[in-house]
Amino acid sequence: MTGAIYLSLAIALETFGSTMLKISEGFTVPWASIGVAIGFLASFTCLSFALKTIPLSTAYATWSGVGTALTALIGVAVFHESLSLLKVVALILVIVGIVILNNAKGKSDEAAEEAA
Repeated sequence: MTGAIYLSLAIALETFGSTMLKISEGFTVPWASIGVAIGFLASFTCLSFALKTIPLSTAYATWSGVGTALTALIGVAVFHESLSLLKVVALILVIVGIVILNNAKGKSDEAAEEAA
């Protein structure tokens, strides 16, 4: 359970860092640039703690996929970026892929335990 909490924090902090990256305007806005550094440093720290209990393939795919989806939604909601049908389908595919990956992990772990 602790790994899931750290992974959730890592996703939120990565999303924050990415948002600050947009606001920093090429690192020309000092406070936003500091937000980028803090967001990504804290995100990687939380991700490293999550990796103590969650397999790398699952944690990294979930971190990057959910972070990408959240960042895209923030882009649409906050920065008024366009949202096309193709973007919606792509984001749905990212989320579906993460769900499949997480479910496949559980089944392979169960099969390995039964074999042992």
